[in-house]
Amino acid sequence: MIKVLVAALLGTVAGIVVMVVVIVAAGGETNDSSSLGLSLSLSTAAVSTPASSATSTPPPTSGGGSTGGSGTTGNAAAGKAVFASNGCGSCHTLSVAGASGTIGPDLGKIAADATKAGMPLPAFIQQSITDPAAFTASGGPWATPMPTTFGSSLSASQISDLVALIVSGQQ
Repeated sequence: MIKVLVAALLGTVAGIVVMVVVIVAAGGETNDSSSLGLSLSLSTAAVSTPASSATSTPPPTSGGGSTGGSGTTGNAAAGKAVFASNGCGSCHTLSVAGASGTIGPDLGKIAADATKAGMPLPAFIQQSITDPAAFTASGGPWATPMPTTFGSSLSASQISDLVALIVSGQQ
């Protein structure tokens, strides 16, 4: 029994040492990284394609379920925490969140896309979070598509907070 415990302990220590060596050898940094990193967007993503019509059904304008509200009542400061904890900055640039990702669209410059989609900016942002395939942002389609799970993995208030943050960051 003691031999098994010692072997397990040595295996764990060896695993940690190997991880540290790999990180150092790769020159990786973990500054401003979330525990989700890019793995969420790579493992749960579905290929985004332009919608057949830019006039898809807009999200609800009040309350509600996993799709959230209109986004006009969200808290931008709380949205910054949601943005960081869900790894959004690893793909998107948004200056108010201190993010400079280049995999997806610059979220500080999406007002023109909302206009092109014929939607108010908050509704467009909410739809982009909950149904990212509904509209492909300027510069897309993107090599790494937006995950389709945020509509169900984030609460309505978290989505509203993200909307408030992104609206506050428009340039």
